[in-house]
Amino acid sequence: MDLQTAAEKIRSMEIRGASRIAKFAAEVMKEQALKVKENFDEEMLKASKILLNTRPTAVSLFNAINYIMRYRGENLEEKRADLVRRAEEFISWVDSAQRKIAEIGEKMIKDNSTILTHCNSSTAIAVIKRAHEVGKKIEVIATESRPRWQGHITARQLREVGIEVTLIVDSAVRFFINEVDCVIVGADTITANGALINKIGTSQVALCAKEARVPFMVAAETYKFSPKTLFGDLVVIEERSAEEVAPKDLLDLGVKVRNPAFDVTPREYIDVIITEIGAIPPEMAYLIIRERFGYSGVSEGEAEIEIIE
Repeated sequence: MDLQTAAEKIRSMEIRGASRIAKFAAEVMKEQALKVKENFDEEMLKASKILLNTRPTAVSLFNAINYIMRYRGENLEEKRADLVRRAEEFISWVDSAQRKIAEIGEKMIKDNSTILTHCNSSTAIAVIKRAHEVGKKIEVIATESRPRWQGHITARQLREVGIEVTLIVDSAVRFFINEVDCVIVGADTITANGALINKIGTSQVALCAKEARVPFMVAAETYKFSPKTLFGDLVVIEERSAEEVAPKDLLDLGVKVRNPAFDVTPREYIDVIITEIGAIPPEMAYLIIRERFGYSGVSEGEAEIEIIE
């Protein structure tokens, strides 16, 4: 697959979900490295920037690229071998992290529970499926997750393994929240202060859960934590096309449309973040970033991580 085609698959959301995007980007970078014949550094930097520009909010993409681009070598072949090694390490990280999160998260789901989930998170689904696999009787309420309808994918994936699923419109969450025992969602980004950036509508789900005293849990691999937020950078909230939301005849009348793909859930609404290294309070996000990404100083110039912009 050529680089531009791969980038378009991410941009168009043919490849969607933070974990899938990260793994796909690592695979593309590995494939690209194997093709380069000369000017390795320049060509790989160019490839990394093309991929990074596809989805500005997904920190998993950012962390995947930066992890892979920290390759070393004295010549082209050494650099190629090290980049390929790092890409394969990251792919392994993606696969193993989700399994570990499922094992940890399953223990936090009680038998005879009704779980509400929003959007289509492969990690949140892995937790739910694991609870089902170990014999817990569970039911799931899945939101449609408009305007891209990712909730339809979630409902199908869970029903196909035998889990009882009820699909609801996003605006019905407050109506059903008192029937829910816990909420489990995924993450696109976790900031240094423990806030969650996830599919638009997540913050409203979290607010409803807090009001109803329903535990709100996030399933997130540590590569979804954002090093850039340590230095005060704000997470860019991607806004997508008006055509995803409104029909052409309405747009032709001059009606304005805002279509943010994500929103921010404050850490105060989050009970726990389930990661591959354990279940943590959101206040520990800073420590996760420092430990996992090598941050050890007080300024960006002293950070060990090499951030590609």
